[in-house]
Amino acid sequence: MDEIFADGKFSHSRQVGLLEKALARYTGARHVIGVNSGTDALVLLLKAAGLRPGDRVLVPAYSFVATASSVVLAGGRPVFTDVDPDTYAMRPELIADEAADGARFLLPVHLFCRMADMAALSSYAADRGLTLLEDSAEGIGMRQDGVHAGLHGRGGVLSFFPSKTLGALGDAGAVLTDDPDLADHVAALRHHGRTGRTLAHFPGISNETVHPGYNSKMDDLQAAVLLAKLTVLDEDIRHRAVLARRYDEGLRGVPGVTRLPALTGGPDEVFYVYLIETERRDELAAHLQDRGIGTETYYPRPLHLQPCFAGLGHRPGDFPAAEAASRRALALPLHADLTEDEVARVCAAVRAFHTGETSA
Repeated sequence: MDEIFADGKFSHSRQVGLLEKALARYTGARHVIGVNSGTDALVLLLKAAGLRPGDRVLVPAYSFVATASSVVLAGGRPVFTDVDPDTYAMRPELIADEAADGARFLLPVHLFCRMADMAALSSYAADRGLTLLEDSAEGIGMRQDGVHAGLHGRGGVLSFFPSKTLGALGDAGAVLTDDPDLADHVAALRHHGRTGRTLAHFPGISNETVHPGYNSKMDDLQAAVLLAKLTVLDEDIRHRAVLARRYDEGLRGVPGVTRLPALTGGPDEVFYVYLIETERRDELAAHLQDRGIGTETYYPRPLHLQPCFAGLGHRPGDFPAAEAASRRALALPLHADLTEDEVARVCAAVRAFHTGETSA
């Protein structure tokens, strides 16, 4: 950070370039393009992948709103599908034929600690001629069949929002791809549509503008923070896995608490959050908050019932698995600085809520 202040170039400069190279080595991507948020990464990825006004994009009904709002911002139309109740992930057999008819893109999401079944989704996309992109915003470190999240289709994204497994001090994101043409297009779009050298090249502000672009450049201060944290990412991931096992042990047998069997840890999983399901989700969250324990509700309203998508005409009951998850899912504290003793305290408080025992 001192180097950045001395240099006086705070955005889209040397540290961003170094981070892109480091992330390419870590993920195995041929191209990494740093941008200012995971949401912008999705918008730029969709635009660069050829999304046209009104194009239909298949997305899960259970995800953060940016999954679908990015489609709208890029000019497309989100088409919702239900999710697997055991994994919260999109599955080909849950995509209705009428939803798939006329679609051009498939956008699965990797949620919480594991990836969607990319072999099945890749086959589905190939059979139907769909362009496969990945909302892998939570997916840093996740791999399937040896391939990092975001690289199973034409491209994917990463978010570096502070709560993510690899988090910045503010917003930042990246596009991952092995496609050089897609990478060049995203790189131009992030810098007002300008082509040629722009990264760490401020005279490039006068380059020819080929596309109507965005101001989606990454700040070098964020890149410097991410470069430092990337050196301990694998250590943090291992610590998160230890904490998840402690949660498994501490919550085993607690009545009213469900730990989904498909989200119980494995060699390809990275615990971005530790999630449970409970029928009394909001009451439990309030109980924990009263004891100084923060939680996060994922997600209190499924996407098809969000007011911003009311024009799509969906009603309660259209996607029952997504709606059930929105009523029941709760994330307990999980981050790299959390201790095993603190996990035990959380487990005791959850147990006390469901059994009436006095927690420590």
